[in-house]
Order: sequence, then C-alpha cells, then structure tokens
Amino acid sequence: MSMISINKKSQTGSAEPLLIATISLSVFGLLAAVAAVWGIMNYLEQKTNVDGKIDQAVTKAKKDQADTDDAKFLAREKDPNRQFVGPDDYGRLSFDYPKTWSVYVAKDASRGGDYEAYLNPVTVPTVSTTQQYALRVTIEEKDYDKVVSDYSNLVKKGDLVSSAVTVDGNNGTRLDGAFSKDIRGAAVLYKVRDKTITLRTDADTFKPDFDKLIKTIKFNQ
Repeated sequence: MSMISINKKSQTGSAEPLLIATISLSVFGLLAAVAAVWGIMNYLEQKTNVDGKIDQAVTKAKKDQADTDDAKFLAREKDPNRQFVGPDDYGRLSFDYPKTWSVYVAKDASRGGDYEAYLNPVTVPTVSTTQQYALRVTIEEKDYDKVVSDYSNLVKKGDLVSSAVTVDGNNGTRLDGAFSKDIRGAAVLYKVRDKTITLRTDADTFKPDFDKLIKTIKFNQ
C-alpha cells in the first residue's frame, strides 16, 4: 500500500466525525430555535388571553360601579317624598310617594261617585285598564267585602296570593301576583266608612317603592 492511499483514508476518517458533529449541532440549533419561537408564540398568546381577561374584568367592574352609582342617584332623586292627600269626604287618604312621580286625578269625586288617581314616574300615560302605572288609587262606593270577593276567583286559580295587612291600626287585604295578562304587581285594600280604598302597583318593577309607600298610608274612619 502506498503512502498516498494511507493519507486519503486518514483524511476521510477524520472528516466524518467532524461532519456528523456539524450536522448534529445544526439540528440541535434548529430544534432550539423552533422551541424558542414556539415558546415566544405561546407566551404571547397566553399574555393576550390574560390581557383580554383583565380588560373584560376592568370593563365589567366599571359597568357594575356605574350601575351602582345610577341606582344610588335614582334613589336620591326620589327623596324627599311628596305627600298625596285624597278628598276629606272619602276618608282623607294620605301617603308619601317619590317626588319624581307625577299625579293625575281622573275622577275627583267632587260630585260623588268613585275617586281615581294615577301616579307614574315623570308623566302619567293615558288612562286604560291595560296600561301599567306605578300606582293606581281608587276609592269606590262599594262594600269592602264585595270588592275583596271580586278577586276570589283569581286567588283560587293561584294567579293572586292573598294575605292580611295592617296599617295605622286598620286591617286590610294584600294581593300579590297577576291581576290580568297585562298587569302583574301588588295591591292593598282597606275599608273606610261605606267605601273601599285600593292602592295597586301594576308592575313588579315598582314593588320596592310600593312597599315603602303603603307603610305611610293614613286615613280617617
């Protein structure tokens, strides 16, 4: 064997490990780069999700605070209350109501007959049996037991729930539920002399105001 042949084999043998090492380093470097890119993309995606959740939480917190502030403002706007006073000949019914409500007396009973008044925030809509009002006030020339019995069918069907109520030492009846397909709220009925007082709210929205209002009812027997 010649010296030239031995040198070629020697050179080939030493080059192969170097080539393998170079390729291995390249592969590892490529994998490391891919892993780094994947890690960065995953981090950015998670950061975006976290930032999005933080933004949503901040937005919700601001909305909740705004809703709370609006509710407090509306509550303050209703105070101080005004006083409603009915005709003297019909027991001089009185109670306190929010100052943001308007009053419309449809029948003043100045010539006898029934008394009717309607209260509603800002303006009172045209009077009708299907229209919802914050409060209806009626004083009927009708016996108390007869007026209460008019609701007996609705109570038996379960549309209305009847319960006893007392105000200013006077016993009465409270009704809660659906008075018709258009009206769902609450009412209180009291006997005054030969007449019957009925105060009714036509929507559950007004029930908190209604519950406060009926605690201030006064009338003369």
